[in-house]
Amino acid sequence: MAQTPKLILLFSGKRKSGKDFVAEEIQSQLGPDVCTILRLSEPLKEQYAKEHGLDFQRLLDSSSYKETYRQDMIRWGEERRQADPGFFCRIVVEGVTQPIWIVSDTRRISDVEWFQDVYGDLVKVVRVVATEETRKRRAWVFVMGIDDAESECGLDQGVPYDWVITNDGDQLSLDAQLEKLLQLIHSKL
Repeated sequence: MAQTPKLILLFSGKRKSGKDFVAEEIQSQLGPDVCTILRLSEPLKEQYAKEHGLDFQRLLDSSSYKETYRQDMIRWGEERRQADPGFFCRIVVEGVTQPIWIVSDTRRISDVEWFQDVYGDLVKVVRVVATEETRKRRAWVFVMGIDDAESECGLDQGVPYDWVITNDGDQLSLDAQLEKLLQLIHSKL
């Protein structure tokens, strides 16, 4: 089991909103010894790759390879979650020792509920937003069955966000927003 963290930031947002970029910006400020980035999709993709004879590493990047399998991977992951909502959450926190955790791809209410049930007030929910125009500049194209699925829309409503970070490519604005979040993080260390 993982050590108890001092703070868990659950990041959610649409595809190409820059969740990973923002998480990496925070980690670069704190250092990898203090902050780890956890991705719920990694254990999902690893198991999916094993069961389907696919290249796990290529499923981790933002390539067309991943996009080819995305819909079936979503379906497969949903089946696993329906059987056990905390399945991927438990795997991803196993053995983590850093005091600050960022889960960069929180996509469902069941993910938020699992972390809140297990870690209580240590959990803060962060929404990363970008305009549709910005997302298109980042090569986003609406895909029916993906962009309207629970994996993209599950946290659009019904979850109170502790922080909303706008990531439209303005680095000064992003830095100012992150400075406030970093102040909270430092207060927990």
